[in-house]
Parts: sequence; C-alpha cells; structure tokens
Amino acid sequence: MTTTGEERVTARGGPWWWDRRRSAVLDVGLAVVSAVECGLEGIPFAWEAGIPAGVGAVFGVLAGSVLLVRRKWPIAVVLVAIAVTPAAMGFLMGVVGLYSLAASEVPRRIIASLAGMQSVGVLIVMFVRMRQNLARGDVEVGDWIVPFASITTAIGVTAPPLLLGLYVGARRRLMESLRERADSLERELQLLAERAEERAEWARGEERTRIAREMHDVVAHRVSLMVVHAAALQAVARKDPEKAVKNAALVGDMGRQALTELREMLGVLRSGGDGGQRRERASVPLAAVGVAAAVAASRAVDEAEGPCLSEIEELVGQSAAAGMVVDLSVVGEARSCAREVESTAYRVVQEALTNVHKHAAGAKTYVRLAYRVSEIAMQVENEPPPEAASSAGLPSGGNGLVGMKERVSALGGVFVSGPTDAGGFRVSAVIPAA
Repeated sequence: MTTTGEERVTARGGPWWWDRRRSAVLDVGLAVVSAVECGLEGIPFAWEAGIPAGVGAVFGVLAGSVLLVRRKWPIAVVLVAIAVTPAAMGFLMGVVGLYSLAASEVPRRIIASLAGMQSVGVLIVMFVRMRQNLARGDVEVGDWIVPFASITTAIGVTAPPLLLGLYVGARRRLMESLRERADSLERELQLLAERAEERAEWARGEERTRIAREMHDVVAHRVSLMVVHAAALQAVARKDPEKAVKNAALVGDMGRQALTELREMLGVLRSGGDGGQRRERASVPLAAVGVAAAVAASRAVDEAEGPCLSEIEELVGQSAAAGMVVDLSVVGEARSCAREVESTAYRVVQEALTNVHKHAAGAKTYVRLAYRVSEIAMQVENEPPPEAASSAGLPSGGNGLVGMKERVSALGGVFVSGPTDAGGFRVSAVIPAA
C-alpha cells in the first residue's frame, strides 16, 4: 500500500521548512562548518582590506550561516557565495549551495546563469590571485599555468556539484512521479473493484431473473396443459373411458417432458458447482467476477438444448389436444436461425398459448409465424372466450408478458401485447434473425 500525498504532508516531523528532523540537523551542521570556515577566512581578508579582524570574522560567520536556508532559498545561498568569492571565502557554501540549487525546482535557465556566474567568479579570482603570487615571486612557473589552473579550478568547483544536483533533482522528480502514478493506480484499482462488485451484483440479479423466466416458461406451459387435461379427464372418466385413457396418457407425456426440461436445466446449473471449480473461482481476480457472472447467467440457457421453431407444430398440436381450437399458419420459407432467436420465438408462442389456456379457455386461437429476410415475426391472437366455457382455475404469476418482453428486447426485437377490438387478446413479436 502506497502513501498518498496527503498522508506524506501530514507525516512531516521537522521544524519550519524541513520535512524531517534529520534534514534540519544536517543543514544546521553544514551551516556551522561553513560559518567557521568563512569566519577564519574573513580574518586575512580584513587585514588585506585594512579593517579590524573582528569585523572580518563576524562578516564571514554571517555569510557562512546563510547555508542554513539552502533548502528554502537556494538562489540566495548561491548569490551570497558569488558575492564573497572575491574575499576568497565560502568554498563549502558555494559547493553546497550550487548542489542545492541544481537539485531544486528552480528553472534550468536560472540554474545555468548562476552556475556560470559562480564559475566566472572563481575563474577571475583564481587568475588574479595567482598572478599576484607570481608577481611577488612566491612561485616560479610558466605563463601557461595561470590560465590552466584557473580554468581547472573553476570547472572543478562548479561542475561536480552542478551535475550531482541535477541528477538528484531528476531522480527525486522521477520518484515523485512514480509515487503519484502508484497512488493514482491504487485509486483506479479501488474504483474498478467497486465497479466489479456492482457489476457482479447486477449480473447475479440478471442471472436470477433469467433462470426464473426460463423456469416459468418450462413449467407454466406444461403444467397448464396437464391441469386442462386433468380437468377433462375428470369430466369424461365415467362417460368416455377411451378418451379418459387418452387424456391420462397425454398428462403423463407432458409431465415427463416437463421433468426432462427441468432436469436438463438443473444439470447445467449444477455442472459448475463442484469443488474443483469453486477453488478455481476463488483465485479469480475481483475484476473478472462481473464477466464470470454474466457468462453464468447465459450458460443455463445456452448450454441446454433449447426448443426450436421446428417444434412449433408439435406445440400447437399439444394445445389442440387439450381442447383448444388453434389455427397455425407459416409464411415464408422455413430456415434455421440462431439458437437464441429460435428459442425466444418458441417461448413467446408457448407463453401466449399458456395465457389462452389460463384466461380464455375455449377461445379460438390463431398462431402466425412469418420468416422474413432479416427477421422472424410471430403473432398469437385469440377470440373472446365463449360464455359457457368453464375455467380450469389456473393461477397467474403475472410474469408471463414481462418475461416475453425481456426475452425479445434482449435480442434487439420488438414486443407488443394488448386486447383486441373484438374482445380477445393479441401478442406480437418481431426478432432479428441474425
């Protein structure tokens, strides 16, 4: 876990402008050493200038103490070092001040200007003093040694602290940039984790809704037909034994079909629940939970062998066998489409017929199926039920029309349902074939 910028600001434990006490101790120590150095060097300067030695020492101590503010005002430290260069004092202050300036956030043009000024100052002072020493006869060397030594000293005093400071400053800025990027990535990961949790929760809700819709479609139609046949069986059991036997066989067949479909669906749902797969899912990152849940939501339908449009005639025949007067017409050349499209079209017709059994028993029903160029259209319309028709007493969950609309809309289709002017009910849907 990285430390954010706000936490780093509140973690500062040094006095005044120092971030840490260790930095304050270091700067105080450097300032003391620089003050002692400049104070000692101020005494010979005072003799040469014809002023009291104490004044020169005090001046040197004050000048050397400026190193205390090198972190806050590095430009001031370098300017003071340049100013005292003619007095041959402030060697430590000039080196440390130039290093601090190069490592700071000061623009490069200012750093280059002050470094050039300090280098020129050291060059001139060294050149003048060496010429004075040669004039007094203290040292006998060639004429070339004076400019060579002056240039070498100026470069040696200026270049190393300048280059080191630039390197340290660049490295510090790089580390700060990496730390900010790490903080940003951490915040993004937290946001992604929260979004993944929300997506996983949404996907679980979608999965529950889809499974409930599929269970409703599988159970409602079969059980509705079984109830209708059971009622008919009860009515004709004594009057027409042969018809009673036929109705009993139909009830058994429908029950077995319902159990088969339920078994297939439950088998798919249970196939992903073994211990090995649970262990694998435990190691999946949180960001993949939403995708896995969405895949699981569709697996229950996609992996099972869903119904297809070729079974529409059989579906209509089952309703006809239950006593419904139903007319089926197919327009266009029958062709195979995507499994999701065929399954959805089949379920729409199935649920519409189930609603006719529930709410309009005995009404004549028309089933229309049209194969178009790029879409499949279906319509189930029933006439008003006869007044003498008896109700089978089938309960209604109120989710049939909602489930059909959700199925069709999920494939980019259009679903419309409502009563007709004649008093019946119509369900229409258009689904893209692709």
